[in-house]
Amino acid sequence: MTNHYIDLKNSDCILIMGSNAAEHHPIAFKWILRAKEQNGATLIHVDPRYTRTSARCDFHVPLRSGTDIAFLGGMINYIIANNKWFKDYVLNYTNASFIVGQDYFFKDGLFSGYDAKTRKYDKATWVLEKEGNGIPKRDMSLQNPRCVFQMLKEHYSRYTLEKVSSITGVSKEDLVKVYAAYSATGVPDKAGTECYALGWTHHTTGSQIIRTMSIIQLLLGNMGIAGGGVNALRGEPNVQGSTDHAILYNILPGYLKMPTGSLDTLEKYLHKCTPESKDPQSANYYQNYPKFFVSFLMSMFHDKATKENEFGYSWLPKMDDGAAYSLMHLFDKMYEGKIKGLFAVGTDPAVSSPNAGKVRKALEKLDWMVGENIFNNETYAFWKGPGVDPQKVKTEVFLLPASASMEKEGSQSNSGRWVQWKYKAAEAPGDAIPVGELTIKIMAEIKALYAKEGGVCPEPILNLKWDYTDYKGRFDSLKVAKQINGYFLEDTVIEDKDKKTKTEFKKGQLVPTFGNLQLDGSTSSGNWVMAGSFTAEGENKMAKRGKEDSTGLGLYPNWSYAWPVNRRIIYNRASCDVNGNPYNPKRKLLAWVGDKWVGDVPDGPWPPQANKEKGKYPFIMKQDGLGALFGPGMVEGPFPEHYEPLEGPLAQNPMSSQRINPAIKIFNSELDKVANADEKFPYVCTTYSCTEHWCSGAYTRWQMWLLEMQPELYVEIGEVLAKERGIKNAEKVKVSSVRGEVECVAMVTKRFRPFTVEGKTVHQVGLPFNYGWLFPEGGSDSTNLLTPTVGDANTFCPEYKAFMVNVSKL
Repeated sequence: MTNHYIDLKNSDCILIMGSNAAEHHPIAFKWILRAKEQNGATLIHVDPRYTRTSARCDFHVPLRSGTDIAFLGGMINYIIANNKWFKDYVLNYTNASFIVGQDYFFKDGLFSGYDAKTRKYDKATWVLEKEGNGIPKRDMSLQNPRCVFQMLKEHYSRYTLEKVSSITGVSKEDLVKVYAAYSATGVPDKAGTECYALGWTHHTTGSQIIRTMSIIQLLLGNMGIAGGGVNALRGEPNVQGSTDHAILYNILPGYLKMPTGSLDTLEKYLHKCTPESKDPQSANYYQNYPKFFVSFLMSMFHDKATKENEFGYSWLPKMDDGAAYSLMHLFDKMYEGKIKGLFAVGTDPAVSSPNAGKVRKALEKLDWMVGENIFNNETYAFWKGPGVDPQKVKTEVFLLPASASMEKEGSQSNSGRWVQWKYKAAEAPGDAIPVGELTIKIMAEIKALYAKEGGVCPEPILNLKWDYTDYKGRFDSLKVAKQINGYFLEDTVIEDKDKKTKTEFKKGQLVPTFGNLQLDGSTSSGNWVMAGSFTAEGENKMAKRGKEDSTGLGLYPNWSYAWPVNRRIIYNRASCDVNGNPYNPKRKLLAWVGDKWVGDVPDGPWPPQANKEKGKYPFIMKQDGLGALFGPGMVEGPFPEHYEPLEGPLAQNPMSSQRINPAIKIFNSELDKVANADEKFPYVCTTYSCTEHWCSGAYTRWQMWLLEMQPELYVEIGEVLAKERGIKNAEKVKVSSVRGEVECVAMVTKRFRPFTVEGKTVHQVGLPFNYGWLFPEGGSDSTNLLTPTVGDANTFCPEYKAFMVNVSKL
């Protein structure tokens, strides 16, 4: 999230797309309504289903699931064709003027460099031309046909109103209504923001949907400003904190890259991961990557890490080159019998993972599984589930009772990167202890076994720093938090050459900012973006609760800690022109006053861009310092392109002969069946959660008041389709896909209406995923028995939001 929840109130137009914010992010929605009440903001909801969010917006526009890029691509075309883009911002703060290499091309749904056998791109042609000095070539007139702006214009000129309407099922009138309202924010004194959630990420093109929106925001000058940005609405289970601290397989804490096998030395790894820029006006802040990474190694191995042993780099596990280890890959290998054991901590993949039937079969092939949770669930009880003979299951299951969130202290990170310290409210019942303490105890026993018996490659285990208990031997979350922040491991003098000052820090003091992290092993930091969550003296900034707000914009800089360095809005120097004057003085986020920035914590201390000697571009984490309209970082192309879902109602992609995302992983087990444009499964299906239930429902289905209100799985079905199928409200029905089926109750509703797609009628239905067989009895089973094993090409986030089913009356 580039901005934060409270900042939503500063917007003039809010596009909610890929989210049902009113029901699933009610606190965020409070600030969205504040924008309407105080600013007269226009609220737009684009979603297949009419929801409580739709009811509070100025208008709702339904679209077919899986067609978001077509919808947003049409908006890019509209913005450029109608001259709605913010010229000063686009010219100075994006790579619009850069020249794309001559060998790059796009043809019939594919970009240059595609290998159909591997389903991967060679990105060698996705480059920008450079001058002799290594600085990108630019055409500030934006007339060069190979400049990024002209290439962008050409790419999205294909997304006409007629074409987009035919793909999405949205009328041309509604398209223009949304495009006109939102593009009106592309002026200095207006701000537009977008709020998304799982409705965008749960697609095979999920990451590219978000990137399409970032292109729109750059064209309109909405990045880095109050009331702007691209804002992910993260859900209840500390999702933001989980990703910050590397719950995903391909990253280390703070979004550092996971090493791969070919990077067998620290030098090779740092060379691969550290970007270089020849442009003196690019801060290229990731040039400090080696400092962040070495400090991470020091936090892991402490005094066992030395320059001579590459700070313990060889002790970190390495991924195989080109391999992926997502949830889907994990269960695929488990189904093949190649995984012996599993820790399933605070999760219920037998309900929440795609193609749940395959997942359950995979669990039967384990030797053992350890569960850590506050309740039993379908994963830990899979061995006695529907159709399973416990006598034939070899897997030994251990269920360790864990404390609930209110029974332990620690940090929680909200969507806006605000990390707030919370305190323990009650003791856990019985033998339950925090998951952190379970981890401490298990690892302590493993270390003792290695110390006693040795083993293959014992160094990572024996050399791991592991002293995170209090005087009673219990898990100490505050001690862990300080280790995450980082320490000075030697007496250190930090010199500020611009301010001509020197600051001395003693060994054992906490690092007050990631700007102090060093390459020589004299500092540690378990997560560089959290360096600064404590002061050098040990004050916990996450526990701060000051309500001062001098800007009036809702920044509240003394409430909690926001990474990075308590900055509330990322890339905030882009809210000013090249001379440091705010584009919108009425919402002054930042301004260059005298010789310093005043307002939010600036994205770096450097003078504004117009200062050719010392000034820097605003997008400091980008190699070239500018917002990327042309973005070669994505695996399926530098410009987002519409592809159909793996399963959809169309036999062909109306935009090209490439029907599905060419870079997605195709799983091929006998349980990975696919039925596209199949008359046996004619209806588009999407999934979502209930407001009343927590994720898979394992925590909430036990509550008696919910048993009375929502006792079983249901399917929402539009009135037109229900009439065609002879289904009445509250009747029992069967929903089936090529992979499985569930029995549930029909909820006949006006909230789903048929679409006209490529000249034919397409119906869509929806089911929540909060139910499972274990409890309540007779409450049906998981919706994910229906969903396919497929995900986003960049993140492998599963495609829960678009697949094909049939609905029949029982």
